[in-house]
Amino acid sequence: MLVSMTGYGTATAVNGQGSVTAELRSVNSRFYEFSSRLPKHLQTRELELKEAVRARIRRGKVNLSVSVDKNAGGEVPLKVDAEAARAYVALLRELQTVTGIEEEIRLEAVMKFSDVFRAEEQADLSEEEWELVLQAVGEAADNLHAMRAQEGAELAQDLRQRIEVMNSGMDEIEKAKAGRSELEYQRLKERLGNLITDEKVDPDRLEMEIALLADKMDITEELVRFRSHTKFFLEALDANDSEGRKLSFLLQEMNREANTISSKSYDAGISHIVVSVKEELERIREQIQNIE
Repeated sequence: MLVSMTGYGTATAVNGQGSVTAELRSVNSRFYEFSSRLPKHLQTRELELKEAVRARIRRGKVNLSVSVDKNAGGEVPLKVDAEAARAYVALLRELQTVTGIEEEIRLEAVMKFSDVFRAEEQADLSEEEWELVLQAVGEAADNLHAMRAQEGAELAQDLRQRIEVMNSGMDEIEKAKAGRSELEYQRLKERLGNLITDEKVDPDRLEMEIALLADKMDITEELVRFRSHTKFFLEALDANDSEGRKLSFLLQEMNREANTISSKSYDAGISHIVVSVKEELERIREQIQNIE
């Protein structure tokens, strides 16, 4: 099945000590690219989280955000920076001396300096908390994959319809070319007959050259190959290991056959149909850029 590279997934894991929330966002990319926003005490485990996400997401630019909320038991997760507080009090007293102000230094004045408080340093990551992080990230990755798969299914349906439109165009071309080889053969024979008046020309050789030239204008082989590529394209859409790269290759081959049909046909009606087919090819090409 097809999987899109665009999606979003989030999950929260909870235990008696707190909760961990993980959010994943992804957009299209040629490769697997990973970035993260993690609490300080989780940053040393970024590589492990990268691989945990990669186990579920093969391709795309993925951003992971993790937040940890611990049950503080009513405690405020801030501490007084005693050295900073003493330094500010000493600075204020010096200011009193310089300015001659005798007003008493109050606590409110010291509290205006935000760095007298500092966030309490996070303790080392416990195994229990790490398991909670892995649970949240794993569930978020599963939810991201589910969203990408749903979008991929909708995209696959659209691609099938476009392939059907192109195959219909090839049917029209095949009808237009019916009997065309014989017609071109007669036209070439007539034109060359008018141009060549030398009696030394071998009529059998001339007949053979005209037949070869008419054969070069035949597009049967290109039509067969184009339909073969669309068949493999549809099969790839339903394959378990469907990849955007494989679909891109088949699309290139279809485009090659369409160009050859147009150049060999020397027919305005057929060329017009080929233009419509190539428009569908371009729309498909744009869409499969977002396939994993």
